[in-house]
Amino acid sequence: MITINRHILENGLRIVHNEDTTTQMVALNLLYDVGARDEHPEHTGFAHLFEHLMFGGSINIPDYDTPVQNAGGENNAWTNNDITNYYITLPGKNAEIGFWLESDRMMSLDFNEKSLEVQKNVVAEEFKQRNLNQPYGDVSHIIRDMAYKTHPYRWPTIGKEISHITNATMQDVKDFFYRFYAPNNAILAVSGNISFEETIRLTEKWFGDIPKRDIKARELPVEEPQTEERRLTVERDVPVNTLYMAFHICGRKDKSYHTFDLISDILSNGRSSRLIQRLVIEKKIFSSVDAYISGSIDSGLFHITGKPCDGINLETAEKAIWNELNSLKEYPVNEKELEKVKNRYESEQIFSNMNYLSIATNMAFFELIGKAEDMNDEVRKYRSVTPEQIINTAKKCFVRENCNILYYKRKESDTI
Repeated sequence: MITINRHILENGLRIVHNEDTTTQMVALNLLYDVGARDEHPEHTGFAHLFEHLMFGGSINIPDYDTPVQNAGGENNAWTNNDITNYYITLPGKNAEIGFWLESDRMMSLDFNEKSLEVQKNVVAEEFKQRNLNQPYGDVSHIIRDMAYKTHPYRWPTIGKEISHITNATMQDVKDFFYRFYAPNNAILAVSGNISFEETIRLTEKWFGDIPKRDIKARELPVEEPQTEERRLTVERDVPVNTLYMAFHICGRKDKSYHTFDLISDILSNGRSSRLIQRLVIEKKIFSSVDAYISGSIDSGLFHITGKPCDGINLETAEKAIWNELNSLKEYPVNEKELEKVKNRYESEQIFSNMNYLSIATNMAFFELIGKAEDMNDEVRKYRSVTPEQIINTAKKCFVRENCNILYYKRKESDTI
């Protein structure tokens, strides 16, 4: 059980805290409630761009990394379609440096043309390396565009196209910053060897004078239910053919989320899971196969991807997947199989909550989607999933009219 303390500053910054005296370290996790879903369709990739820009220096601190390294700390950040997340770990005696650094770039990020151009080039190069020049790099763009027609999940975090970043102006960037990067749109989670009283004192000292901003309520278009199967075949210069399938599922806050997560583990978590045991090891239809959920706050996707073995075409591979999904819909999961995946999840949670940084990260996210204390109830929610819930959820989800199927084929080389 993680003991959680909370405090809210007058400017709206939410603080969640857990004290852990078994470590000499402190973690600060600053979550901004902004992700790729908040971008304009013609200005995508901005949340990810800001992940980089926030390390470009603030007015009072031109170099973010040097003070961290001098204090014996580490820092990084990540962005997805829902949030932008920054974290820093420091020895407890130097914890104030983290509050100072994070508050200064929230208050006074240094907007200058040189930093903007540098980071735009970095992001553009990342786009090229990961999505244009890497085998299967455009899969996320294709699948999202197939599955979503109105919701902004239809583009990945990197953005729809490079030009949206390379053409970004200083005014575009400033507008995005002042719309979202504010104390009343952020959650500061602090964990490790620091008391709640000291956490409040340092937060008030460094963040208390930052003014709140007018954060407009999020009004995203709701994705209409898919009513027919969607298929696409592409040819690329890749080593082997690959099958991709994506089914619409609930969002992260829905009570069915934990059922979908367990289904993905039943299908592909470990050698004894169904897809791996039956289709990789026994029948040798796939050389590799995976099933996972997106974990999106809004309605997400259940992904299945697999690379068929030599001599197995994509049609045969797809049929084998449907057979396994139909079995999941027709026959209840036995208690032993279900208990195994529940045990695996519980052990992962126990190990995760032994780490002060993981605790800070989890506290921030659970505070965003509800309240931080909910993280203590996750194991119970997984434990409470029944075979009947799994079979009913599978019946609703794994139907052809809810499926997006991509045949990603190896381009045959031209012969002379």
